[in-house]
Formats: sequence, C-alpha cells, structure tokens
Amino acid sequence: MLLARRRARASRLSIRVTYGGLVRTAGTTLSVSGDVADRLRRTIRSGELSPGDRLPPERELAFTLGVGRVSVREAIRVLSEEGYVAVRRGARGGTFVTNLEVPYRVWLERLQNRVGELDALLDLRIAVEGHAAYLAAGRRSKSDLEEMRESVLALSEAESRQSFRQADSQFHASVAGAGRSPKLADLAMRARGEFFVPTDTLLFQDQVDTSVSDHSKIIEAIEVQSPIDARDAMAEHIEHSRTHLHRVLRGSMLGRGREISRHAH
Repeated sequence: MLLARRRARASRLSIRVTYGGLVRTAGTTLSVSGDVADRLRRTIRSGELSPGDRLPPERELAFTLGVGRVSVREAIRVLSEEGYVAVRRGARGGTFVTNLEVPYRVWLERLQNRVGELDALLDLRIAVEGHAAYLAAGRRSKSDLEEMRESVLALSEAESRQSFRQADSQFHASVAGAGRSPKLADLAMRARGEFFVPTDTLLFQDQVDTSVSDHSKIIEAIEVQSPIDARDAMAEHIEHSRTHLHRVLRGSMLGRGREISRHAH
C-alpha cells in the first residue's frame, strides 16, 4: 500500500512539474536552468518532495521537462548550493532532498524582514485555492473524494514532518485537481510552493490536529457539492495557516533576540 502510494505520488510529481512548460525568456541555458531550479524548489517547499526523497535521474528529468541535460545539471548545482538537495555518488547514489534546515532558516529570515510579503502570498492562496475548492464542489468525482479522504487519514497518522508534508501537499493537490481547471491548479501549487510545509517542529502536533479538522470540513462541503461552503472552509484553513506562520515568526525572532543578547553578555 505504501509502495503504491509512493509510486502514485512520483507519477503525480512528474505530471505536475511539467504542466505549463518552462518560461524561456531569453532562450539561454541560464534562464532555462533557473526555471527548472525554481520549479523543483517549489515542489520541495510544498511537500511534494520531502527530506530523503530521491529526485528522478538527470536524463529522466530533462526528458520530462523538455530541456537539455546541461540545464538540469545547472539547476541541481544551484539547489545543492542552497541546501535543498545533496548529490551522492556510487551505486546507490543520486540527488536527494536534504533535511532542509538551511533553506528553511534562510526562508524564515527573509520573511522576518518582509511580513507584508507573507500576508500578500497568503491572500493570493485564499483567492486561488478558495476558488479551486469552489470549482471542486461542483466538478469532483468519487475518486477525487477518495483521494482526499486518503490524504486526511495519512495526515491524522503523521508522525514526522516528512509524512505531514506529503499528506498535506496531496490533499491540496487533490482539491485543486478536482476543480478540473489545470491552469488554476498549477497556480495553486505555485502559490503553495512559496511556503515551507510544515513550518515549525515545536507546533507540529497542534498543526496536525488543526489541519485534520480543517481538511475534513473542506471535504464535507465538496462532498455535498456546496461551492460557497467549500470556498469558505478553504479560506478559514489558510487563515489558520496565517496564524501559525505569524506565531512561528514571532518565536523565531524572539529566539534570535535571545541569542544576540547571550553573545552580548
């Protein structure tokens, strides 16, 4: 069962990464590799790929994305320097997602100085994912509902940040997909890719409980085909994420202040 889920997730990743193509503004290797790095970075941040997961081989990624292997190689180099992936050599080698501690810390520090940007991105998520839920309520299939329920069950059983990330990402992808609007679904996942999921170990269990409750409400509205209730439930869920993120930022800034004070003495 677990193997089947991982295979299905890998298949969905392949489809999602390629959707919409790459923006080749100047037709140069640098611009294409930058697009590849950005798309993979969002995929990791959103939880579709978690710590320990192995990226597809270079040749496969290049074929799937429709780019040259040189562009993929450059993108991997950039992500490795940023701390998102680590390249291992040997028979069991490959490119693996790291524990993400370094990029997560950099992300937090950036948001501490740009709280307005955080709120703007969350507003975007409410607009995009709220409408995706609205559409899903009218267009969902039985298999869509089953996939959503599976993700909530997996979320309730999550015992690590990795399992939480995967289950949470799959739920939001399932809702977006059920709306039968590929471009909207792609935009929703791009917006989610601006965040790390989850955001803080200390608030982990609280976040799991809240997410299970919120996701269940969204499913209920989608199941009875109530678009407005589905949209409102998704908006409420993202507002809970806003509260959580601000708590994390306050705690991180408080911790940084204590560290500075300790060194000063």
